[in-house]
Amino acid sequence: MSETVKKPIKITETILRDAHQSLIATRMPTEVMLPILDKLDKVGYHSLECWGGATFDASLRFLKEDPWERLRKIRDGAKNTKLQMLFRGQNILGYRPYADDVVYAFVEKSIANGIDIIRIFDCLNDLRNLQAAVDATNKIKKQEGRGESQIALSYTLGDAYTLEYWADTAKKIEEMGADSICIKDMAGLLVPYKAAELVKTLKENTKLPIQLHTHYTSGVASMTYLKAVEAGVDVIDCAMSPLALGTSQPATEVMVEAFRGTPYDTGYDQNLLAEIADYFRPYREECLANGLLNPKVLGVNIKTLLYQVPGGMLSNMVSQLKEQNAEDKYNEVLEEIPRVRKDCGEPPLVTPSSQIVGTQAVLNVLMGERYKMATGEFKDLLRGKYGQTVKPMNQEVIDKVIPGEERFTSRSADAAGLTNEMDKLESEMKQYKQQDEDVLSYALFPQVATEFFKYREAQQTGVDATKADTANGAYPV
Repeated sequence: MSETVKKPIKITETILRDAHQSLIATRMPTEVMLPILDKLDKVGYHSLECWGGATFDASLRFLKEDPWERLRKIRDGAKNTKLQMLFRGQNILGYRPYADDVVYAFVEKSIANGIDIIRIFDCLNDLRNLQAAVDATNKIKKQEGRGESQIALSYTLGDAYTLEYWADTAKKIEEMGADSICIKDMAGLLVPYKAAELVKTLKENTKLPIQLHTHYTSGVASMTYLKAVEAGVDVIDCAMSPLALGTSQPATEVMVEAFRGTPYDTGYDQNLLAEIADYFRPYREECLANGLLNPKVLGVNIKTLLYQVPGGMLSNMVSQLKEQNAEDKYNEVLEEIPRVRKDCGEPPLVTPSSQIVGTQAVLNVLMGERYKMATGEFKDLLRGKYGQTVKPMNQEVIDKVIPGEERFTSRSADAAGLTNEMDKLESEMKQYKQQDEDVLSYALFPQVATEFFKYREAQQTGVDATKADTANGAYPV
Protein backbone atom coordinates (compact mmCIF):
# COMPACT_ATOMS: atom_id res chain seq x y z
CA MET A 1 0.00 0.00 0.00
CA SER A 2 1.25 3.48 -0.80
CA GLU A 3 2.36 5.44 2.28
CA THR A 4 0.12 8.31 1.15
CA VAL A 5 -3.08 6.25 1.18
CA LYS A 6 -4.51 5.92 4.68
CA LYS A 7 -6.88 3.14 5.67
CA PRO A 8 -7.19 3.07 9.48
CA ILE A 9 -8.03 -0.44 10.64
CA LYS A 10 -11.25 -0.67 12.63
CA ILE A 11 -11.50 -2.83 15.75
CA THR A 12 -14.40 -4.67 17.33
CA GLU A 13 -13.77 -5.08 21.07
CA THR A 14 -14.73 -8.52 22.43
CA ILE A 15 -14.06 -8.22 26.16
CA LEU A 16 -17.77 -7.99 26.96
CA ARG A 17 -18.59 -11.25 25.11
CA ASP A 18 -16.19 -13.56 23.33
CA ALA A 19 -13.13 -12.83 25.47
CA HIS A 20 -14.78 -13.97 28.69
CA GLN A 21 -16.76 -16.66 26.87
CA SER A 22 -13.48 -18.14 25.66
CA LEU A 23 -11.46 -17.82 28.87
CA ILE A 24 -13.88 -17.99 31.81
CA ALA A 25 -16.88 -19.88 30.41
CA THR A 26 -18.97 -16.70 29.91
CA ARG A 27 -19.14 -15.93 33.62
CA MET A 28 -18.52 -12.17 33.64
CA PRO A 29 -21.52 -10.59 35.40
CA THR A 30 -23.12 -7.36 34.20
CA GLU A 31 -22.01 -5.52 37.35
CA VAL A 32 -18.37 -5.91 36.24
CA MET A 33 -19.15 -4.44 32.80
CA LEU A 34 -21.14 -1.34 33.71
CA PRO A 35 -18.51 0.86 35.46
CA ILE A 36 -16.13 0.73 32.46
CA LEU A 37 -18.67 1.30 29.68
CA ASP A 38 -18.11 5.06 29.56
CA LYS A 39 -14.39 4.60 28.83
CA LEU A 40 -15.01 1.78 26.33
CA ASP A 41 -17.48 4.08 24.60
CA LYS A 42 -14.81 6.79 24.18
CA VAL A 43 -12.19 4.62 22.42
CA GLY A 44 -13.74 4.92 18.95
CA TYR A 45 -14.25 1.21 18.35
CA HIS A 46 -16.06 -0.02 15.25
CA SER A 47 -18.30 -1.93 17.67
CA LEU A 48 -18.51 -3.51 21.11
CA GLU A 49 -19.36 -7.19 20.92
CA CYS A 50 -21.40 -7.69 24.07
CA TRP A 51 -24.21 -10.20 23.55
CA GLY A 52 -25.25 -13.45 21.92
CA GLY A 53 -23.23 -16.63 21.70
CA ALA A 54 -23.26 -18.37 25.08
CA THR A 55 -23.90 -15.20 27.11
CA PHE A 56 -27.65 -15.72 27.02
CA ASP A 57 -27.57 -19.24 28.46
CA ALA A 58 -24.85 -18.41 31.01
CA SER A 59 -26.69 -15.29 32.23
CA LEU A 60 -29.85 -17.24 32.96
CA ARG A 61 -28.27 -20.49 34.14
CA PHE A 62 -25.26 -19.46 36.19
CA LEU A 63 -25.46 -15.72 36.90
CA LYS A 64 -29.23 -15.52 37.49
CA GLU A 65 -29.38 -12.41 35.31
CA ASP A 66 -31.86 -11.37 32.65
CA PRO A 67 -29.78 -11.13 29.43
CA TRP A 68 -32.23 -8.59 28.00
CA GLU A 69 -31.72 -6.35 31.01
CA ARG A 70 -27.94 -6.67 30.52
CA LEU A 71 -28.30 -5.51 26.93
CA ARG A 72 -30.43 -2.52 27.91
CA LYS A 73 -27.92 -1.46 30.57
CA ILE A 74 -24.99 -1.74 28.14
CA ARG A 75 -26.93 0.30 25.60
CA ASP A 76 -27.53 3.01 28.21
CA GLY A 77 -23.83 3.11 29.08
CA ALA A 78 -22.41 3.04 25.54
CA LYS A 79 -24.38 5.60 23.58
CA ASN A 80 -21.82 6.35 20.85
CA THR A 81 -20.56 2.88 19.87
CA LYS A 82 -22.38 0.24 17.89
CA LEU A 83 -23.29 -2.88 19.85
CA GLN A 84 -22.79 -6.28 18.23
CA MET A 85 -24.05 -9.79 18.91
CA LEU A 86 -23.41 -13.34 17.68
CA PHE A 87 -26.45 -15.19 16.29
CA ARG A 88 -26.53 -18.90 15.35
CA GLY A 89 -28.69 -18.57 12.24
CA GLN A 90 -31.89 -20.57 12.40
CA ASN A 91 -30.78 -21.82 15.86
CA ILE A 92 -30.76 -18.20 17.14
CA LEU A 93 -28.77 -18.64 20.40
CA GLY A 94 -29.95 -22.17 21.11
CA TYR A 95 -29.07 -25.64 19.90
CA ARG A 96 -32.05 -26.48 17.69
CA PRO A 97 -33.60 -24.76 14.67
CA TYR A 98 -36.57 -22.45 15.28
CA ALA A 99 -39.46 -21.40 13.06
CA ASP A 100 -39.09 -18.16 11.10
CA ASP A 101 -41.54 -16.29 13.34
CA VAL A 102 -39.27 -16.91 16.35
CA VAL A 103 -36.21 -15.80 14.36
CA TYR A 104 -37.99 -12.61 13.32
CA ALA A 105 -39.20 -11.87 16.86
CA PHE A 106 -35.72 -12.39 18.28
CA VAL A 107 -34.06 -10.13 15.70
CA GLU A 108 -36.73 -7.48 16.30
CA LYS A 109 -36.28 -7.51 20.08
CA SER A 110 -32.48 -7.61 19.84
CA ILE A 111 -32.45 -4.42 17.76
CA ALA A 112 -35.15 -2.79 19.89
CA ASN A 113 -33.12 -3.41 23.06
CA GLY A 114 -29.92 -1.96 21.63
CA ILE A 115 -28.12 -4.25 19.16
CA ASP A 116 -26.82 -2.59 15.98
CA ILE A 117 -24.89 -5.39 14.24
CA ILE A 118 -26.04 -9.00 14.16
CA ARG A 119 -23.29 -11.44 13.18
CA ILE A 120 -25.08 -14.51 11.84
CA PHE A 121 -23.44 -17.88 11.27
CA ASP A 122 -24.39 -21.48 10.53
CA CYS A 123 -22.35 -24.42 11.76
CA LEU A 124 -22.44 -26.01 8.28
CA ASN A 125 -22.14 -22.77 6.29
CA ASP A 126 -25.55 -23.65 4.84
CA LEU A 127 -26.69 -20.20 3.70
CA ARG A 128 -30.34 -21.31 3.64
CA ASN A 129 -30.20 -21.35 7.46
CA LEU A 130 -29.14 -17.68 7.50
CA GLN A 131 -31.63 -16.14 5.08
CA ALA A 132 -34.48 -15.68 7.57
CA ALA A 133 -32.27 -13.75 10.01
CA VAL A 134 -30.89 -11.53 7.21
CA ASP A 135 -34.40 -10.85 5.88
CA ALA A 136 -35.64 -10.01 9.39
CA THR A 137 -32.76 -7.60 9.98
CA ASN A 138 -33.29 -5.87 6.64
CA LYS A 139 -37.03 -5.53 7.23
CA ILE A 140 -36.50 -3.98 10.67
CA LYS A 141 -33.77 -1.69 9.30
CA LYS A 142 -36.27 -0.30 6.79
CA GLN A 143 -38.81 0.28 9.55
CA GLU A 144 -36.55 1.56 12.33
CA GLY A 145 -33.48 2.86 10.50
CA ARG A 146 -31.23 0.61 12.63
CA GLY A 147 -29.79 -2.88 12.33
CA GLU A 148 -27.04 -4.44 10.20
CA SER A 149 -26.70 -8.07 9.20
CA GLN A 150 -23.23 -9.56 8.97
CA ILE A 151 -22.88 -13.12 7.71
CA ALA A 152 -19.98 -15.06 9.16
CA LEU A 153 -18.17 -17.70 7.15
CA SER A 154 -17.27 -20.46 9.61
CA TYR A 155 -13.65 -20.92 8.55
CA THR A 156 -12.28 -24.44 8.37
CA LEU A 157 -9.83 -26.61 6.47
CA GLY A 158 -10.49 -29.51 4.12
CA ASP A 159 -10.51 -30.52 0.47
CA ALA A 160 -13.78 -28.72 -0.24
CA TYR A 161 -12.78 -25.41 1.33
CA THR A 162 -10.89 -23.86 -1.56
CA LEU A 163 -10.49 -20.17 -2.39
CA GLU A 164 -13.12 -20.76 -5.10
CA TYR A 165 -15.52 -22.07 -2.45
CA TRP A 166 -15.05 -19.00 -0.24
CA ALA A 167 -15.32 -16.62 -3.21
CA ASP A 168 -18.51 -18.27 -4.43
CA THR A 169 -19.99 -18.16 -0.93
CA ALA A 170 -19.13 -14.45 -0.59
CA LYS A 171 -20.97 -13.68 -3.86
CA LYS A 172 -24.04 -15.53 -2.60
CA ILE A 173 -23.91 -13.61 0.70
CA GLU A 174 -23.93 -10.32 -1.18
CA GLU A 175 -26.93 -11.53 -3.20
CA MET A 176 -28.72 -12.44 0.05
CA GLY A 177 -28.72 -8.79 1.10
CA ALA A 178 -26.21 -8.90 3.97
CA ASP A 179 -24.36 -5.70 4.94
CA SER A 180 -20.94 -7.25 5.56
CA ILE A 181 -19.00 -10.51 5.77
CA CYS A 182 -16.97 -11.90 8.65
CA ILE A 183 -14.33 -14.61 8.37
CA LYS A 184 -15.08 -16.46 11.62
CA ASP A 185 -11.98 -18.46 12.52
CA MET A 186 -13.22 -20.01 15.77
CA ALA A 187 -10.36 -22.48 16.18
CA GLY A 188 -7.40 -20.29 15.18
CA LEU A 189 -6.77 -22.24 11.96
CA LEU A 190 -6.09 -19.27 9.68
CA VAL A 191 -2.35 -18.73 9.31
CA PRO A 192 -0.88 -15.37 8.16
CA TYR A 193 -0.21 -15.85 4.47
CA LYS A 194 -3.40 -17.87 3.95
CA ALA A 195 -5.28 -14.99 5.59
CA ALA A 196 -3.80 -12.51 3.11
CA GLU A 197 -4.74 -14.80 0.25
CA LEU A 198 -8.30 -15.26 1.52
CA VAL A 199 -8.92 -11.56 2.20
CA LYS A 200 -7.59 -10.62 -1.24
CA THR A 201 -9.87 -13.22 -2.88
CA LEU A 202 -12.95 -12.02 -1.01
CA LYS A 203 -12.17 -8.39 -1.83
CA GLU A 204 -11.94 -9.28 -5.52
CA ASN A 205 -15.33 -11.04 -5.46
CA THR A 206 -17.55 -8.83 -3.30
CA LYS A 207 -18.02 -5.15 -2.53
CA LEU A 208 -19.08 -5.91 1.06
CA PRO A 209 -16.79 -4.90 3.96
CA ILE A 210 -14.75 -7.82 5.31
CA GLN A 211 -14.17 -8.41 9.03
CA LEU A 212 -11.82 -11.01 10.52
CA HIS A 213 -12.41 -12.86 13.79
CA THR A 214 -9.86 -15.34 15.10
CA HIS A 215 -8.61 -16.85 18.35
CA TYR A 216 -5.05 -17.02 19.69
CA THR A 217 -5.32 -20.76 20.40
CA SER A 218 -2.69 -21.84 17.86
CA GLY A 219 -0.41 -18.86 18.53
CA VAL A 220 -0.51 -17.15 15.12
CA ALA A 221 -3.46 -14.77 15.45
CA SER A 222 -1.59 -11.44 15.75
CA MET A 223 0.52 -12.28 12.69
CA THR A 224 -2.64 -13.35 10.88
CA TYR A 225 -4.20 -9.95 11.62
CA LEU A 226 -1.10 -8.14 10.38
CA LYS A 227 -1.16 -9.89 7.00
CA ALA A 228 -4.96 -9.59 6.71
CA VAL A 229 -4.85 -5.84 7.35
CA GLU A 230 -2.12 -5.41 4.74
CA ALA A 231 -4.34 -7.39 2.32
CA GLY A 232 -7.24 -4.99 2.85
CA VAL A 233 -9.44 -6.40 5.62
CA ASP A 234 -11.69 -3.68 7.07
CA VAL A 235 -12.23 -4.72 10.70
CA ILE A 236 -10.49 -7.05 13.18
CA ASP A 237 -11.76 -8.47 16.50
CA CYS A 238 -9.54 -7.88 19.55
CA ALA A 239 -9.79 -8.19 23.33
CA MET A 240 -8.37 -5.92 26.02
CA SER A 241 -5.14 -7.50 27.30
CA PRO A 242 -6.34 -8.81 30.70
CA LEU A 243 -8.67 -11.22 28.87
CA ALA A 244 -6.73 -11.64 25.61
CA LEU A 245 -4.57 -14.42 24.13
CA GLY A 246 -4.94 -18.14 24.76
CA THR A 247 -8.34 -19.21 23.52
CA SER A 248 -9.40 -15.53 23.33
CA GLN A 249 -8.44 -12.88 20.74
CA PRO A 250 -5.21 -10.89 20.18
CA ALA A 251 -4.79 -7.97 22.59
CA THR A 252 -6.36 -4.68 21.55
CA GLU A 253 -3.49 -2.50 22.81
CA VAL A 254 -0.89 -4.63 21.03
CA MET A 255 -2.65 -4.41 17.67
CA VAL A 256 -3.21 -0.66 18.11
CA GLU A 257 0.52 -0.21 18.76
CA ALA A 258 1.51 -2.51 15.88
CA PHE A 259 -0.25 -0.23 13.39
CA ARG A 260 0.75 3.10 14.95
CA GLY A 261 2.42 5.42 12.46
CA THR A 262 1.37 3.27 9.50
CA PRO A 263 -1.42 3.83 6.95
CA TYR A 264 -3.53 1.52 9.15
CA ASP A 265 -3.12 3.57 12.37
CA THR A 266 -6.32 3.28 14.43
CA GLY A 267 -5.81 6.63 16.14
CA TYR A 268 -6.91 5.08 19.45
CA ASP A 269 -5.55 6.61 22.66
CA GLN A 270 -3.18 4.17 24.41
CA ASN A 271 -3.60 6.03 27.71
CA LEU A 272 -7.34 5.45 27.59
CA LEU A 273 -6.80 1.78 26.67
CA ALA A 274 -4.38 1.49 29.62
CA GLU A 275 -7.07 2.78 31.98
CA ILE A 276 -9.49 0.17 30.63
CA ALA A 277 -6.87 -2.58 31.05
CA ASP A 278 -6.17 -1.41 34.60
CA TYR A 279 -9.87 -1.74 35.38
CA PHE A 280 -10.09 -5.35 34.14
CA ARG A 281 -6.75 -6.55 35.59
CA PRO A 282 -8.00 -7.12 39.17
CA TYR A 283 -10.96 -9.04 37.74
CA ARG A 284 -8.56 -11.29 35.83
CA GLU A 285 -6.60 -11.94 39.05
CA GLU A 286 -9.83 -12.72 40.86
CA CYS A 287 -10.77 -15.24 38.14
CA LEU A 288 -7.33 -16.87 38.39
CA ALA A 289 -7.67 -17.10 42.16
CA ASN A 290 -11.16 -18.66 42.16
CA GLY A 291 -10.39 -21.10 39.35
CA LEU A 292 -12.65 -19.55 36.71
CA LEU A 293 -9.59 -18.73 34.62
CA ASN A 294 -7.54 -21.86 34.10
CA PRO A 295 -3.92 -21.07 33.12
CA LYS A 296 -4.10 -24.01 30.69
CA VAL A 297 -6.28 -21.98 28.30
CA LEU A 298 -3.73 -19.16 28.18
CA GLY A 299 -0.99 -21.08 26.39
CA VAL A 300 -0.48 -22.04 22.77
CA ASN A 301 -2.03 -25.32 21.63
CA ILE A 302 -0.60 -26.17 18.22
CA LYS A 303 -2.76 -29.32 18.15
CA THR A 304 -5.54 -26.97 17.09
CA LEU A 305 -3.95 -26.89 13.63
CA LEU A 306 -3.66 -30.68 13.56
CA TYR A 307 -7.15 -31.57 14.77
CA GLN A 308 -9.12 -28.33 14.12
CA VAL A 309 -10.54 -28.41 17.64
CA PRO A 310 -11.74 -25.06 19.10
CA GLY A 311 -10.71 -24.31 22.68
CA GLY A 312 -14.21 -24.68 24.13
CA MET A 313 -14.61 -28.04 22.46
CA LEU A 314 -11.36 -29.23 24.06
CA SER A 315 -12.54 -28.28 27.55
CA ASN A 316 -15.86 -30.09 27.05
CA MET A 317 -14.06 -33.19 25.81
CA VAL A 318 -11.72 -33.25 28.81
CA SER A 319 -14.73 -32.92 31.12
CA GLN A 320 -16.54 -35.82 29.42
CA LEU A 321 -13.46 -38.05 29.71
CA LYS A 322 -12.96 -37.08 33.35
CA GLU A 323 -16.54 -38.08 34.19
CA GLN A 324 -15.83 -41.52 32.71
CA ASN A 325 -12.43 -41.84 34.43
CA ALA A 326 -10.90 -42.05 30.96
CA GLU A 327 -8.56 -39.06 30.80
CA ASP A 328 -5.87 -41.42 29.48
CA LYS A 329 -7.93 -41.64 26.25
CA TYR A 330 -7.42 -37.94 25.48
CA ASN A 331 -4.99 -38.40 22.58
CA GLU A 332 -7.08 -41.21 21.07
CA VAL A 333 -10.11 -38.91 21.05
CA LEU A 334 -8.10 -36.08 19.47
CA GLU A 335 -7.12 -38.44 16.67
CA GLU A 336 -10.71 -39.69 16.29
CA ILE A 337 -12.23 -36.21 15.87
CA PRO A 338 -10.96 -35.62 12.28
CA ARG A 339 -12.21 -39.09 11.29
CA VAL A 340 -15.70 -38.43 12.67
CA ARG A 341 -15.71 -35.00 11.01
CA LYS A 342 -14.82 -36.57 7.66
CA ASP A 343 -17.55 -39.21 8.07
CA CYS A 344 -20.21 -36.53 8.46
CA GLY A 345 -19.22 -34.35 5.50
CA GLU A 346 -16.34 -32.27 6.93
CA PRO A 347 -18.45 -29.58 8.66
CA PRO A 348 -16.70 -26.63 10.33
CA LEU A 349 -16.36 -27.30 14.06
CA VAL A 350 -18.39 -24.59 15.76
CA THR A 351 -21.48 -24.68 18.00
CA PRO A 352 -23.35 -27.01 17.75
CA SER A 353 -21.41 -29.15 15.23
CA SER A 354 -18.27 -29.05 17.43
CA GLN A 355 -20.16 -30.52 20.40
CA ILE A 356 -21.83 -33.13 18.19
CA VAL A 357 -18.61 -34.31 16.56
CA GLY A 358 -16.58 -34.12 19.78
CA THR A 359 -19.09 -36.12 21.84
CA GLN A 360 -19.36 -38.78 19.12
CA ALA A 361 -15.57 -39.09 19.00
CA VAL A 362 -15.53 -39.63 22.77
CA LEU A 363 -18.23 -42.33 22.44
CA ASN A 364 -16.37 -44.08 19.61
CA VAL A 365 -13.21 -44.35 21.72
CA LEU A 366 -14.94 -45.32 24.99
CA MET A 367 -17.09 -47.97 23.30
CA GLY A 368 -14.10 -49.56 21.59
CA GLU A 369 -16.13 -49.75 18.38
CA ARG A 370 -16.82 -46.83 16.07
CA TYR A 371 -20.51 -45.82 16.01
CA LYS A 372 -21.61 -48.70 18.24
CA MET A 373 -23.54 -45.98 20.03
CA ALA A 374 -24.53 -42.60 18.57
CA THR A 375 -26.08 -39.51 20.14
CA GLY A 376 -29.44 -38.23 18.94
CA GLU A 377 -27.75 -35.06 17.72
CA PHE A 378 -25.24 -37.04 15.65
CA LYS A 379 -28.10 -39.02 14.10
CA ASP A 380 -29.86 -35.75 13.26
CA LEU A 381 -26.66 -34.45 11.64
CA LEU A 382 -26.56 -37.58 9.46
CA ARG A 383 -30.28 -37.20 8.68
CA GLY A 384 -29.64 -33.70 7.34
CA LYS A 385 -31.66 -31.97 10.05
CA TYR A 386 -28.95 -29.36 10.61
CA GLY A 387 -28.66 -28.59 6.91
CA GLN A 388 -26.39 -29.61 4.08
CA THR A 389 -22.66 -30.29 4.44
CA VAL A 390 -20.16 -29.21 1.78
CA LYS A 391 -18.98 -32.77 1.16
CA PRO A 392 -21.08 -35.96 1.09
CA MET A 393 -21.28 -38.05 4.26
CA ASN A 394 -19.88 -41.57 4.62
CA GLN A 395 -22.65 -43.91 3.41
CA GLU A 396 -21.32 -46.81 5.49
CA VAL A 397 -21.68 -44.74 8.65
CA ILE A 398 -25.19 -43.64 7.62
CA ASP A 399 -26.18 -47.28 7.02
CA LYS A 400 -24.84 -48.30 10.43
CA VAL A 401 -26.22 -45.42 12.52
CA ILE A 402 -29.59 -44.67 10.83
CA PRO A 403 -30.24 -47.67 8.55
CA GLY A 404 -33.09 -47.15 6.08
CA GLU A 405 -34.12 -43.79 7.52
CA GLU A 406 -35.28 -40.80 5.49
CA ARG A 407 -32.68 -38.09 4.93
CA PHE A 408 -33.56 -34.43 4.53
CA THR A 409 -32.29 -32.03 1.87
CA SER A 410 -34.18 -28.90 2.96
CA ARG A 411 -32.99 -26.15 5.31
CA SER A 412 -33.00 -27.01 9.02
CA ALA A 413 -36.31 -25.35 10.01
CA ASP A 414 -38.18 -27.10 7.18
CA ALA A 415 -36.51 -30.44 7.91
CA ALA A 416 -37.75 -30.12 11.49
CA GLY A 417 -41.27 -29.38 10.23
CA LEU A 418 -41.40 -25.97 11.91
CA THR A 419 -43.87 -23.28 10.85
CA ASN A 420 -45.14 -20.93 13.57
CA GLU A 421 -44.07 -21.39 17.17
CA MET A 422 -44.53 -18.06 18.99
CA ASP A 423 -48.18 -18.51 20.02
CA LYS A 424 -47.54 -22.00 21.38
CA LEU A 425 -44.44 -20.87 23.27
CA GLU A 426 -46.26 -17.91 24.79
CA SER A 427 -49.17 -20.07 25.97
CA GLU A 428 -46.71 -22.49 27.62
CA MET A 429 -44.98 -19.85 29.71
CA LYS A 430 -47.62 -17.12 30.13
CA GLN A 431 -47.70 -17.47 33.94
CA TYR A 432 -44.09 -16.22 34.09
CA LYS A 433 -44.27 -13.49 31.46
CA GLN A 434 -43.30 -10.02 32.67
CA GLN A 435 -42.03 -8.69 29.33
CA ASP A 436 -42.35 -9.79 25.71
CA GLU A 437 -38.68 -10.79 25.74
CA ASP A 438 -39.40 -13.49 28.35
CA VAL A 439 -41.14 -15.58 25.67
CA LEU A 440 -37.92 -15.61 23.66
CA SER A 441 -35.81 -16.56 26.68
CA TYR A 442 -38.19 -19.46 27.24
CA ALA A 443 -38.08 -20.41 23.54
CA LEU A 444 -34.32 -20.84 23.63
CA PHE A 445 -33.88 -22.50 27.02
CA PRO A 446 -37.25 -23.66 28.41
CA GLN A 447 -36.03 -25.33 31.61
CA VAL A 448 -33.26 -22.85 32.37
CA ALA A 449 -35.51 -19.85 31.70
CA THR A 450 -38.32 -21.28 33.83
CA GLU A 451 -35.90 -21.71 36.76
CA PHE A 452 -34.74 -18.13 36.24
CA PHE A 453 -38.32 -16.83 36.15
CA LYS A 454 -39.01 -18.58 39.47
CA TYR A 455 -35.82 -17.11 40.93
CA ARG A 456 -36.77 -13.63 39.68
CA GLU A 457 -40.24 -13.91 41.18
CA ALA A 458 -38.79 -15.03 44.50
CA GLN A 459 -36.43 -12.06 44.48
CA GLN A 460 -39.26 -9.67 43.70
CA THR A 461 -41.45 -11.05 46.47
CA GLY A 462 -38.63 -11.00 49.01
CA VAL A 463 -38.27 -14.76 49.33
CA ASP A 464 -34.70 -16.00 49.90
CA ALA A 465 -34.03 -17.36 46.42
CA THR A 466 -31.18 -19.68 45.51
CA LYS A 467 -27.98 -17.76 44.92
CA ALA A 468 -26.41 -17.76 41.50
CA ASP A 469 -24.14 -20.68 40.79
CA THR A 470 -20.95 -19.15 39.44
CA ALA A 471 -18.83 -22.25 39.93
CA ASN A 472 -16.58 -23.16 37.09
CA GLY A 473 -17.65 -26.12 35.03
CA ALA A 474 -17.85 -27.63 31.55
CA TYR A 475 -19.73 -25.25 29.32
CA PRO A 476 -20.23 -25.07 25.57
CA VAL A 477 -18.10 -22.16 24.42
